[in-house]
Amino acid sequence: MCSDLLRNVGNTPLLELRRVVPPDCARVFAKAEFMNPSGSIKDRIAKYIVEKAEERGDLKPGATILEVTSGNTGIGFAMVGAEKGYRVVIMMPKSVSVERRKMIESYGAELELLEDLLQIQHAVERAIELAKENPNIFLPRQFSNPDNPQAHFETTGQEILKQAGPDMDAFVMGVGTGGTLMGVGRALRQANPNIRIVAVEPAESAVMSGESPGKHGIQGFADGFIPEIVRLDEIDEIIKIKTQDAIDMAKRLVKAEGLFVGISAGANSLAAIQVAQRLGKGKKVITTLPDRGERYLSIW
Repeated sequence: MCSDLLRNVGNTPLLELRRVVPPDCARVFAKAEFMNPSGSIKDRIAKYIVEKAEERGDLKPGATILEVTSGNTGIGFAMVGAEKGYRVVIMMPKSVSVERRKMIESYGAELELLEDLLQIQHAVERAIELAKENPNIFLPRQFSNPDNPQAHFETTGQEILKQAGPDMDAFVMGVGTGGTLMGVGRALRQANPNIRIVAVEPAESAVMSGESPGKHGIQGFADGFIPEIVRLDEIDEIIKIKTQDAIDMAKRLVKAEGLFVGISAGANSLAAIQVAQRLGKGKKVITTLPDRGERYLSIW
């Protein structure tokens, strides 16, 4: 029995993908982050950032949590806010799935919709101004807050090491804020300096590859800029995945593996398989399945 919802964040299984991975490849293992309480990996940073802010005295009872997000982080903070009694306001693009919006509102959070995904950076600047005017507003600042990668260094990364051991050959992860890639990458590289850290981004908005930002459909990836917490010198390779290819792989995961996961999971898995094909048998590739597929049914 568990009386605290937030104790159920993390400690997700590490699953081997068997049917979507071709023969003569490295083995591919995926962290089942869709099994977190609100259904995504972002529960980890929502819990960690809020609890660290409470410990420091930066977040006090009666405060408002204001965050800019393309979706899952908003759901995570809405859940944590509901559990802890904070007012939560989420700024997010209209382009995100209606399921995400409804989930945030169902938790009791307030929504402010942005016209375009590419407005996120401007919304972040506006949120900072609002917080200056109102000291009762707490900004998690997921794109720049070092607590974001630290949450994954202390939790996700350590869990993977316990589950898979240090003899991993590559960690493959899509970049939204970059917190998972950076935090897990540091934890795994500390245990195994030879592991390859591979970033994944949408082909339509490959800003880490030096291309211009653009519209894409891999929700949770690439908000049109390189976040402050991303360190390109810690990344060994960047793989570009097309939105439709990510959707197609997500659908394959449902039918072939029984994993009802989202579009970002499709992108991660596809990139991980590409790496596995190059590495060959006897090697081990790790990735994540960041969220559930139900929140994309309206756009599939």
